[in-house]
Amino acid sequence: MQTRAAVLWSVGSSWSVETIEMDPPGPQEVLVRMVAAGLCHTDEHAVTGDVEYPLPMIGGHEGAGIVESVGSAVTSVVPGDHVVMNFVPSCGVCPSCVSGLQNLCDRGAKIAEGPALDGTYRAHARGQDLAAGNLLGTFAEHCVIHESSVVKVERDVPLELAALVSCGVATGWGSSVYAGGVRAGETVVVIGVGGIGMNAVQGARSAGAVNVVAVDQIDWKRERAKVFGATHEAPDAASALALVAEITHGRMADCAVLTTSTAESSYLGPAVNLVGKRGRVVVTAIAASKQSTVDLNLAEMAFWEKTVRGALYGSGNPRFEIPNLLRLYRGGDLKLDELITHRYRLDQINEGYEDMRRGKSLRGVLIIDGDISG
Repeated sequence: MQTRAAVLWSVGSSWSVETIEMDPPGPQEVLVRMVAAGLCHTDEHAVTGDVEYPLPMIGGHEGAGIVESVGSAVTSVVPGDHVVMNFVPSCGVCPSCVSGLQNLCDRGAKIAEGPALDGTYRAHARGQDLAAGNLLGTFAEHCVIHESSVVKVERDVPLELAALVSCGVATGWGSSVYAGGVRAGETVVVIGVGGIGMNAVQGARSAGAVNVVAVDQIDWKRERAKVFGATHEAPDAASALALVAEITHGRMADCAVLTTSTAESSYLGPAVNLVGKRGRVVVTAIAASKQSTVDLNLAEMAFWEKTVRGALYGSGNPRFEIPNLLRLYRGGDLKLDELITHRYRLDQINEGYEDMRRGKSLRGVLIIDGDISG
């Protein structure tokens, strides 16, 4: 079949929205008509080349849509089901999955290799095979993906909102709740309050943090963070250091979550300084692939028993977490509507990413099938 998609042909180029050829689904695959896709900064790393992705590639890993057809061996969904994309497919049988670490499923090693799980390609254009971002490629009117990369959801939540829990909400929320282990009464600092960090703020407040400090250079984002539960704000880590010392009477924060648009080695030392004894630092932001050194006070790490850990997908289990987050939304305990600052058509994807680069958006969403007015 023919459909339209946003393709990145080379590092540094713009997204090219064009007609492509899409093969039918294989035995364990599904054809999804995409309704909405979030503009996540992760796809920007492909444009800048900070992270090596197979090109040419259909971008997008945050999204939701409706199943149109399924392969002969598919058992988890049927045509007509509403689904949210799972950017790390979960097989359910590898050592990580069976031990409760679906976000670290062995199939995750395949998400940046290019072809589908069987080693072949489903999308083609200009006589070339097209990789699908994170085995998904949500910047498209249709995508063919493995059933382990979709999670069935109830139909009562609009798909443009459900799409957000595919990546940004689950990753940010889990960075506080699961990776950060935030507990009632604690002080949490979230460094970078964009589409991921704002949900780390939500997660921290939901877990019972009494102080949530939002750190960001952009004034309106710090102000916006108060809507999601931030109690204090600071423009940078240096300013946050004095603020946290004051509000904790010198004990410092219990947890700091690094959710800047890009992780830089220079950010880690200040983040560690923000936490006190047994403080936890969670690194969620993605760094350039070749970045391999950091500068830390190791004596302080040892004597104060501080820890630094990474977080993929918020260290949660997406097959549980995606429906769970939507349940929280239905109950009024999670904000989704407030996350979307701009809606775009598929043809406007480059405009959307330019708004993100300029700090104008919190979460931009491509409305691929539906009313862009919201």
